[in-house]
Amino acid sequence: MTGIAEGSTKHFRCTIADGIATVALDRPERKNPLTFESYAELRDWFRALRYEDAIKAVVFTSNGGNFSSGGDVHDIIGPLLSKDMKGLLEFTRMTGDLVKAMIGCGKPIVAAVDGVCVGAGAIVAMASDIRIATADARTAFLFTRVGLAGCDMGACAILPRIIGQSRAAELLYTGRAMSAEEGERWGFYSRIVEPEALEAEADAIARRIAAGPTFGHMMTKTMLNQEWNMSLEQAIEAEAQAQAICMQTKDFKRAYDAFVAKQKPVFGGD
Repeated sequence: MTGIAEGSTKHFRCTIADGIATVALDRPERKNPLTFESYAELRDWFRALRYEDAIKAVVFTSNGGNFSSGGDVHDIIGPLLSKDMKGLLEFTRMTGDLVKAMIGCGKPIVAAVDGVCVGAGAIVAMASDIRIATADARTAFLFTRVGLAGCDMGACAILPRIIGQSRAAELLYTGRAMSAEEGERWGFYSRIVEPEALEAEADAIARRIAAGPTFGHMMTKTMLNQEWNMSLEQAIEAEAQAQAICMQTKDFKRAYDAFVAKQKPVFGGD
């Protein structure tokens, strides 16, 4: 048992239906900041998700018109000023562990971004697999604006891969907000949707993913993240091995049987 169940989380909202977990930070009156507790619980939740076969995709959505305002100024930034180097490193490693848990959870994550999406909130969107937004989305990696470096929670490794080195450098140096239009044009967002359609669009993407071969999606996510560190020759070989493993699944045979019968395949995830 992993402990993942609807209503079991304390520091963020979670609902589960039809193989899709929908999560959101739940302090809309403060634009959904992260706290020590929500960081840790999200990290543990995504770690456990890897072993939860019943959940096939995740939607990380906005709440009250905003995605997240990042680390809470009073609950996080203030207390950090009194920590020693050991305590500070424990915190920064914990926040980085959230990104590693999201990348390693084995399930595709769709971020549905509305309004404010800054600091660690922007990192959560960045660490998701697919991102959609409303025209009101404002995304900022504002770490330099609070006197820190732009290299936080993997930003210098991941963001350039998504939008390019020069654009990422501009955002990380200046801390300025990236508009939704820029985000779509640069490839950070897949599409811009109307605010009233945001959750439905994200859910539709997640449902399409959930209806597919779960093991195959896990392998796709793994390869998307690992192949950045491989040469082309290594990547082609890794994909050959990954695909050979997938060919041993029942879903591969289900797809073949459905094709022969001129039917749509119904995947079982094994």
